Amino acid sequence: VAGLGNYGLRGTRHSVGMAVLDRLARQLAVAEGWRVDRRCCADVALAAARGLELVLVKPRRLMNLNGLSVASAAELYSLRPEDIYLVHDDLDKALGKVAIKLGGSARGHNGVRSCISALHSNEMTRLRVGIGRP
Repeated sequence: VAGLGNYGLRGTRHSVGMAVLDRLARQLAVAEGWRVDRRCCADVALAAARGLELVLVKPRRLMNLNGLSVASAAELYSLRPEDIYLVHDDLDKALGKVAIKLGGSARGHNGVRSCISALHSNEMTRLRVGIGRP
């Protein structure tokens, strides 16, 4: 599960993917388990939920380069694009509304575009979190 955003701009609506991962880590009782993994240039935490092993990833790059971290983590943990969930902001959804989308285009989202490019696939599931228009 990768939370997309701008690492240096945490707390902004554009980085809501990272905030969702912070919340998920707290709910899974692994919030103290975040560690910097220089191999993929990301903060990584491992968790288990309902019989699944999860790799939580918060890229330490700008949004436009998030895909490099996601692709590196996928390689390190032997994950295929269809195993990956991207959590990211969506300007076209009202604040707080969420939607799940399987595959497809980036729809103008630079972080998703970066992931598609780096993984050479668009098969990732996306959790789109509405941030509304300014």
